[in-house]
Amino acid sequence: MKKILIILFFSLLSNTSLSAELKRITSGNEDAKITIIAYESLTCSHCADFHKKIYPKIKKDFIDAGLVKIEFRHFPLDIAALNAAKIAQCALSKNLEVLESLYFNQNVWVKGKTVDELNENLKNFVRNEGFDINFEECIKNKKIEDFVLNDRINGTKNFKVNATPTIIINNKKFEKTLNYKNLKKTLEKLI
Repeated sequence: MKKILIILFFSLLSNTSLSAELKRITSGNEDAKITIIAYESLTCSHCADFHKKIYPKIKKDFIDAGLVKIEFRHFPLDIAALNAAKIAQCALSKNLEVLESLYFNQNVWVKGKTVDELNENLKNFVRNEGFDINFEECIKNKKIEDFVLNDRINGTKNFKVNATPTIIINNKKFEKTLNYKNLKKTLEKLI
């Protein structure tokens, strides 16, 4: 009985410390004049394109200059995206690095005909990339799952998000075609 209580105590302690550190995945100066919120699904190829083609230019021209902060919010479109979002949230101090790696390597882990196959590919990817994440603990963590799903709920409720990626700039939905040229024009008007 004593052994069970000790295991339960440490289990609760580890879950509490993980959930206490849940925070948004961001890039940029917290006090930036412009805040971009990007609602994304980790299995969305358009979201991966955003990370490969648009985000690096925004980072170079606006984020690194201290003008823009970007906040990545979860909008999982399927169970594989939900589980990948949980993995990104589990990374704590390296969550942006994990998020980027998941997008840049979608073709490696987003495959399989069943949830079990998808999870196995995701687990192998995380291990092969050398990320220090307890996969099983992370996937089963209810607080992380709620955190991810609440992003989706709030995106739908507050901004009428129904597709990914959806970009919000200073609490207004970006309605133009999502490319760097259009984003740059919009951001320059706000500076």
